[in-house]
Amino acid sequence: MAKYSYYTEEGLEKLQNELKELTTKGRSEMAKTIAEARDKGDLSENAEYDAAKDAQGLLELKISELKNKVASARIIDESNIDPDRVSILSTVKIKNKKNGMEVTYSLVPEEEASISEGRISIESPIAQGLLGKRAGQLALVKVPAGELEFEVIEVSR
Repeated sequence: MAKYSYYTEEGLEKLQNELKELTTKGRSEMAKTIAEARDKGDLSENAEYDAAKDAQGLLELKISELKNKVASARIIDESNIDPDRVSILSTVKIKNKKNGMEVTYSLVPEEEASISEGRISIESPIAQGLLGKRAGQLALVKVPAGELEFEVIEVSR
């Protein structure tokens, strides 16, 4: 059974661009590096050549992983998502009931998460606790430190 990964259009495009970059420019630069190392003498005692070949292996592994991700990628159909409920691709403003702190998060696929950009994974405990909630509802979220209670202030796309 195939396992699909879900992406926004932008997320999938970013993945495809990275794959294209590695297969063209990345491989070309790696070939130059190996050729330069090969020109430096006896390959049996050439640490630079060995390091370049190891780097080439890592590059090819990364390319293979990206090809698999792109092959199993599916774009999220936003037309099937209720805009009034917290779900994937929602931007939700929440208030911690204990300390009154308000934060805004966008719920995105795992591969597109970036806490510094306010984008949390749909798989995270906070996102899981918020799923399906509407503005004005309370969400009890289980985190490693215990349970937190949040009020959903606003849900948007």
